[in-house]
Amino acid sequence: MLFLVHMQVQIPPDADKEVIERVKAEEKAYSQNLQREGKWQHLWRVAGEYANYSVFDVASNDELHRILSGLPLFPYMTLKVTPLAQHPSAIVQT
Repeated sequence: MLFLVHMQVQIPPDADKEVIERVKAEEKAYSQNLQREGKWQHLWRVAGEYANYSVFDVASNDELHRILSGLPLFPYMTLKVTPLAQHPSAIVQT
């Protein structure tokens, strides 16, 4: 199952900088592991924002929820999840 996920990160200005740097390092390792596994297929930064669009390929809604809620930056995120389906006019079929 494919999902498009828009993630916006909003870290409070008064957050402990050392804690945030540690969380960001954990986030990077977590996301790169999911990319290597093929579950996090695309990761695109939104220019000028602390945000991204990502494509996940997972077995279920529950798996996506587990992955997203496991993100170290999850407490600082606003997420919008869009399920994707194959378009009949697409040249490349998956």
